Amino acid sequence: MSVFTGIWVPLVTPFAAGQVDHAALRRLVTFYATQPLGGLVVLGSTGEAAALDAAEQEAVLDTVLACCGGMPVVVGLAGNHLGQVKARLSRFAQRPVAGILIPAPYYTRPAQAGLLAWFTELADHSPVPLILYDIPYRTGVRLELATLLALAGHPNIRAIKDCGGSSETTRALIADGRLQVLAGEDAAIFSTLCMGGSGAIAAAAHIHPRLLCALYTAVREQRLEAARALHHALAPLLAALFSEPNPAPLKALLAAEGWLCNELRLPMTPASLLLAPHLLALAHQLAGHPALAGEVMASFA
Repeated sequence: MSVFTGIWVPLVTPFAAGQVDHAALRRLVTFYATQPLGGLVVLGSTGEAAALDAAEQEAVLDTVLACCGGMPVVVGLAGNHLGQVKARLSRFAQRPVAGILIPAPYYTRPAQAGLLAWFTELADHSPVPLILYDIPYRTGVRLELATLLALAGHPNIRAIKDCGGSSETTRALIADGRLQVLAGEDAAIFSTLCMGGSGAIAAAAHIHPRLLCALYTAVREQRLEAARALHHALAPLLAALFSEPNPAPLKALLAAEGWLCNELRLPMTPASLLLAPHLLALAHQLAGHPALAGEVMASFA
């Protein structure tokens, strides 16, 4: 079975006084290494990778790898200069990473033929598997179904983080079966899993990761009543976490829980003052929900 299954955490990058807070990052990763997660994603959009220079990116990746306890780690890599992207890919692949998460080249808005050639070139070059990242509202271009199905035939392209917004594309990719389909939008986790998706890369998994893992397990075991209960209970928190640009709400909640400083890098700014207490209240409600606690215990007994 492919490693790209289950619930994955797309790690935030903690900052303190303008610098990467590696101590806070180690605390987070050490905690997540004890949870029943599929793995960790480093340097994604939740990790504010675009605001890190090359040296900072490598240092963040090395910190995560040093304290992940052997948990699979995928690293994000974005760009629109092929030579530079290939060089960065080679440097990342020198580490023991499970894969590279790559979106379409941003800003340039290439044709589908260009996207097919771009990902094929990177997959041919990479010594580790690639995960496609279809997120048109960030890149400006959608990976169309025909392009995705063509890329699915490459032996080094194994999965997709699906943020494309098309349930029909999601269904078709799952039915095709060659790519592991990971929900990339937290609100789509339940529907993607019910269609047969492999898991999710979910920012909300920073908070109560066992609840999202229990949701995944309940669907896999066809305990749909339990899965629906988890989905509906989690929905208000998931919605609130994306009520302002990610990862500002998430960092506000993690800061309120004492994990890190509520600091982002421009152009990202902190969440509004009223959102953090609202998020904290929602998180506490979930922690105290007896039915959900029982389901988590049942899933991981």
